[in-house]
Amino acid sequence: MTAAGTYLDYNATAPVRPEATAAVLKALAMTGNASSAHAAGRAARALVEAARANVAALAAASPASVTFVSGGAEANALAIHSALAAGCDRVIVGATEHDTVLETARVAGAPFSVWPASDQGLADLDWLEAALARGGRPLVCLMLANNETGVIQPVAEAARRVRAAGGWLHVDAVQAAGKIAIDLEALGADSLSLSAHKIGGPQGVGALVAGPRAVIHRRQHGGGQEHGRRAGTENLPGIAGFGAAARAALADLPRLAADRAGRDALEALVAAAGAQVLGQGAPRLPQTLCFATPGFAAELQVISLDLAGVWVSAGAACSSGKVKASPVVAAMGRPDLAPFSIRVSGGWATTPRDWARCGEAWLKLNERRLSRRLEVA
Repeated sequence: MTAAGTYLDYNATAPVRPEATAAVLKALAMTGNASSAHAAGRAARALVEAARANVAALAAASPASVTFVSGGAEANALAIHSALAAGCDRVIVGATEHDTVLETARVAGAPFSVWPASDQGLADLDWLEAALARGGRPLVCLMLANNETGVIQPVAEAARRVRAAGGWLHVDAVQAAGKIAIDLEALGADSLSLSAHKIGGPQGVGALVAGPRAVIHRRQHGGGQEHGRRAGTENLPGIAGFGAAARAALADLPRLAADRAGRDALEALVAAAGAQVLGQGAPRLPQTLCFATPGFAAELQVISLDLAGVWVSAGAACSSGKVKASPVVAAMGRPDLAPFSIRVSGGWATTPRDWARCGEAWLKLNERRLSRRLEVA
């Protein structure tokens, strides 16, 4: 809870951790380009490489595998571009993927197909098996955890099938990082995207982590930064903050992974009041709850909770502040629930009181809505 209200929109962006703020301020006070050979440049380079090691540790990967970029969207685009440049001839994308994957893949110029999900939001592995049997070298995109429902996908199982078919598996791990353990090798991912602001780092910086089979083909030219994989002077303050947030998130992971009591209590409360929980039967992130209340418009819920001092979202926060029906819920076979679904998401600074306050506020709004319906009737 902040001084102004109860913030439960971590999946949109998390509050900046104090460790990240300190690291950003330290970097801002430095003078030097990380590509310069003099002492100031070497100090900046040391800061970048320390951050690279911390970000790599968050994915149990080697520092050399990390390429710093501007955020999750660029990381996803760089992975898709690299896979196609490396010889992938078609793209298979999970139906519940983030728009930065879906839309980039759709316009990439290769044959494109959408991989359906179950009513719980889980990718259909039998469908994938049949699709892979058609031959070619596919790029397959499957997120680790969904940004709206929190559903955790069977990435390792999918990876075994993709590798057997000679394909490339890209994993958007932006929402999973800092909430569940990530191991690049165990997942079997060829590339994996991360974003600083989802784990308590600054906005505007992310990373693409490449597995041993992946070759990253740069999209920005004109310099040898990031081991030749992305031209442009490094965002030193952003990278430093990302590294500090990654280190703090990794240390905090056991607590966050086990702390689901507040979410579960809110889930039970809204379900008892008639809401339908999306992805309830699937493995989910411990601090994400997506639910739909038929007849209670998502926009009205978000605005009413905002007026009550509780901040949540309807769907992904990537539409310039617009509230729209969730395409993820529709992809789960429930377009009837899509206009009524909202997402409540906590994280590193969320307290049990935050979840309880959200429940109290929502329950009052829902009771008021129902009483008005009775008055009209």
